[in-house]
Amino acid sequence: MKRNIIIVCLMAFFAVHEAAGQQVVESVVAVVGNEVIYLSEIEGQVVQLKAERDPTPVEQLRCRIFEDQLIQKLFLDQARIDSIEVSPENVESDLNSRLSDYIRRAGSEQALESYFNKSMTEIRKDLREMLTNQYIVQETQGTIAQGITVTPEEVKKFHNSMPVDSLPLMPRKVQLSIITVEPPDMEASKAEVRQRLLDLRSRIINGESFSTLAILYSEDPGSAPRGGELGYNMRGELAKPYAEAAWSLKQGVVSKIVETEFGFHIIQLIDRKGDMVNSRHILMKPRLTSEQTEWAILKLDSIAYLVRSDSLTFSQAAMRYSADRNTIANGGKMVSENPSERVNWLTLDELSREINLVVRDMRLGEISEPFRTTDSKGNSVYCIIRLDDEIPAHRANLKDDYNYLAELALRDKQARKYEEWIIDKIKRTYIRISDDFRGCKFHYSGWLE
Repeated sequence: MKRNIIIVCLMAFFAVHEAAGQQVVESVVAVVGNEVIYLSEIEGQVVQLKAERDPTPVEQLRCRIFEDQLIQKLFLDQARIDSIEVSPENVESDLNSRLSDYIRRAGSEQALESYFNKSMTEIRKDLREMLTNQYIVQETQGTIAQGITVTPEEVKKFHNSMPVDSLPLMPRKVQLSIITVEPPDMEASKAEVRQRLLDLRSRIINGESFSTLAILYSEDPGSAPRGGELGYNMRGELAKPYAEAAWSLKQGVVSKIVETEFGFHIIQLIDRKGDMVNSRHILMKPRLTSEQTEWAILKLDSIAYLVRSDSLTFSQAAMRYSADRNTIANGGKMVSENPSERVNWLTLDELSREINLVVRDMRLGEISEPFRTTDSKGNSVYCIIRLDDEIPAHRANLKDDYNYLAELALRDKQARKYEEWIIDKIKRTYIRISDDFRGCKFHYSGWLE
């Protein structure tokens, strides 16, 4: 496969600061048309990749990064010539999302500012410029690849050109149907959870640490070790009832009980910055009693009996009895969330751990015994599943994996088009490279001509 030329220009966002901390001289090492490359851009990415334990020797790595930057500047130069513009709204949306993630990882805005030794205004400006360039490069590449398609004959030719042992190994795929049940009288369990949260809320109001109680009692495995802290989030990143409660709180105040699809919460506002809030919470979920568990198993056993005795099809039973809102309209058929897959085919990695373990030993058409699993919201449910169809693990072939192979063939054809474009663009562009990098063994030979 030809070298990947899709440049991810945010890769050095954190690394450039580290390089600057090592007092890299800010000098121009290349000019490509009207674009320039600074030494700090190269050294920043070298620091980043070495921190990630890239085994490539430093000089070879430096040359590879340098050529990647040269290619990126070719695309940016062409974009200026073609007056390619990108949507400021898309850039801002991406900027806010990424910045929220960076703040969450750093711990706070102050920590991020301290790390970069820059104000949030300066950080936003730098990140906006990098994102804008990334979008421009993608738009330029899209223009170059516009209209490229592959025919069935080209897909077949691409497949046949690959040695058998080089064809991708495709994992086992299955088609599954599922029926879940929701025991009656859950209100008692919900009332118990509410009371437990009310007790914790009272303890916090009377002076106990919210963070300590979150570590001890919260059922959110992601935030509990951090004292329930979620970090900075935009409103749209949180469940709607949670967001409404968090945005209505004053700093340090503990909310009343909030119910979301994930369970029940009490929330404390830590800080608010512009369109983002940092909050902590304690999450609790209703638990099934032994009587409710027994009811669920007996109910699923009776449903399975109806299907096995041909009184109902599994699809009819799912539409009549299942509590799974994601699959009930499809007659219980589970669907893949991976857009590149055929919608009803699932790899085992897409399944919950419990379903994965059960389906491994199932025969085609078999209906499982009732078992407990976790739904998409993290809640425990009881279910039965049926193995509707399967494709064993295999080397990619045209019959079972045509769409996947067609995508690979299209990428290959686009890569060859990019290669042709780069070679031609190098010939038509003013390029000056400093002596520090003229000894590199480049993928494209035309840089120094």
